[in-house]
Amino acid sequence: MNTVTVYMTAAIAEIGGCFAFWTWLRLGRSPLWGIVGAVSLVIFGLLLTRSETAFAGRAFAAYGGVYIAASLVWLFVVERVVPDRWDLIGAGICLLGAGLILWGPRPIIQ
Repeated sequence: MNTVTVYMTAAIAEIGGCFAFWTWLRLGRSPLWGIVGAVSLVIFGLLLTRSETAFAGRAFAAYGGVYIAASLVWLFVVERVVPDRWDLIGAGICLLGAGLILWGPRPIIQ
């Protein structure tokens, strides 16, 4: 899996897992939502290790930008709230930063 696909899939797993806990603890739903959330967050962690980046810190930093954009997609699709222009501008800046972190030119480390 390429890094973009890994990050998008990881974002779905992480946001879904966190939302499952939100559903359980904030919306008063069944504790089974906590189990679903925990499984989803484990899947997220496993997926993030599949990033093609050489260093964990760089992988996590770049993923943060994707997470922010994916959270706004979740806001729109699941929670049915339209992100405003500031949400979209902020997400664009974050994705630009994520791209720089992932694909910026750097010296080759032996």
